[in-house]
Amino acid sequence: MQRYNLMKAFTTALNVIAVSAYLRFIFLYTMKKDFRHIIGRTDKVDFPELDLYNIEAKIDSGAYTSSIHCENVMAFYSQNDHYVSFTIYDKEMPITKEGKVFASKQVKNSFGQIEYRYSINTVINLFGENYIIELALTNRSSMKFPVLLGRKLLRDHFIVDVTRQNLSYREKIKKQVNAEKPYKPGTKKDRLQ
Repeated sequence: MQRYNLMKAFTTALNVIAVSAYLRFIFLYTMKKDFRHIIGRTDKVDFPELDLYNIEAKIDSGAYTSSIHCENVMAFYSQNDHYVSFTIYDKEMPITKEGKVFASKQVKNSFGQIEYRYSINTVINLFGENYIIELALTNRSSMKFPVLLGRKLLRDHFIVDVTRQNLSYREKIKKQVNAEKPYKPGTKKDRLQ
């Protein structure tokens, strides 16, 4: 009988440990997953691999993929790999870039016309963090914003607040201004060291 009670107590202790470990895992997982930046309806974004900085972007939770305005899109093969050459504009200056094709598909644009669209993978910087983004290369010359950010980028990283604008850009400018401020002895920062 004593052995039975000992086994029962041991089994209960193991269950308590397992449940607490499970709850700790769930807590940490949800804490990590729920940390998302608030992004406004528009922002200015950086594409460091394309040497594009402070490019105006529209946040569009209705669009699945993201896209960037470019012209002269030409696909070619090099050593059995599919590449694309394209012209993008930085402050009205044309810049020709090349990238490996991530995807190519036939799509209906916002005017109902069918077009063949190529996508590349590149890096976008928002809130001081780099994210891999699939960018469709398309002519957005008739659109107000040269970049459109869709759900594929937004879903795991951002919450959209349509009443706000340029939150990432403002944070970047604020960090730059704070980095340029001269050191003053006797400040709160000095007392913490």
